[in-house]
Amino acid sequence: MIIRPVRDSAADAAAVREVAAAAFGSPPAPERREAPDAARAVRAVRHEARTRHLAVTDPQGCWLAEDGGRAVGAALSLRREDVWLLALLVVDPAVQGKGVGRLLLQRAAAHGRGCLRGMLCASPSPAAARRYRLSGFTLHPAMQLRGPVDRTGLQDPGDVPVHPGGPGQLHLLDSVDRRLRGAAHGPDHGFMLAHFEELLVADSLAGSGYCYRDGGEVKLLAATSKRIAVRLLREALARVPEGTDALVEHLTAEQEWALDVGLEVGLTVGTRGYVALRGMRPPVPYLPEGAFL
Repeated sequence: MIIRPVRDSAADAAAVREVAAAAFGSPPAPERREAPDAARAVRAVRHEARTRHLAVTDPQGCWLAEDGGRAVGAALSLRREDVWLLALLVVDPAVQGKGVGRLLLQRAAAHGRGCLRGMLCASPSPAAARRYRLSGFTLHPAMQLRGPVDRTGLQDPGDVPVHPGGPGQLHLLDSVDRRLRGAAHGPDHGFMLAHFEELLVADSLAGSGYCYRDGGEVKLLAATSKRIAVRLLREALARVPEGTDALVEHLTAEQEWALDVGLEVGLTVGTRGYVALRGMRPPVPYLPEGAFL
């Protein structure tokens, strides 16, 4: 078995996606949503584009395990200022329990040597929880909100203006990021602007914040106050297309403001994995994006 850097190539990006599909398998029945072929194709393209993006921005943080020329594991990590972030750690079920995940995590973690903080979103897997805890992460149980949006619960005074954003607001976005998690997203905002449907921005005397939305999914939300965060989340949910379920993930107990908004509009709350942090408390008010945290 060899462990080598992930290359910025279509072949390596496809290999990472295939290992991830094998590792995660089918979601449990209550979570399963059959996606149209077009939606699955879009997700595959985005997954491979993310791998190539990180292979370019963080070549020392992205690793592929191969056995006999076949990919059996992958780790994608990134370093943004003083924060190390693990975007993906997957091992083919056929070789799980043989130390592949441990070796991949060691290689990826070396990319973050010297970073004061660390973040990742972990699956519900007991093996994954054990691995991250033994690596020094505090595991914060996470919730998710899902379901059709009851628009009668979206009454909002609108006293904080929210408008579509774009590349012209990158300095504002990075400023909010630094305040909340200690590091900007930097080049990752360019990726999210290109691949997510919409960026919403609030910037007023009351504070600043932003939120990405993609179809029914709230992908990332950061704000300088709960008041701004609530306004952004309500606006994002109001823009979810009719007939599409909303999905808001990675809520810790500190994000009750988001839980309250979700319950107001009829979403169902459930538990799903962990937000794992090292050297920091959960950013508030903040909802991480699974890939870029």
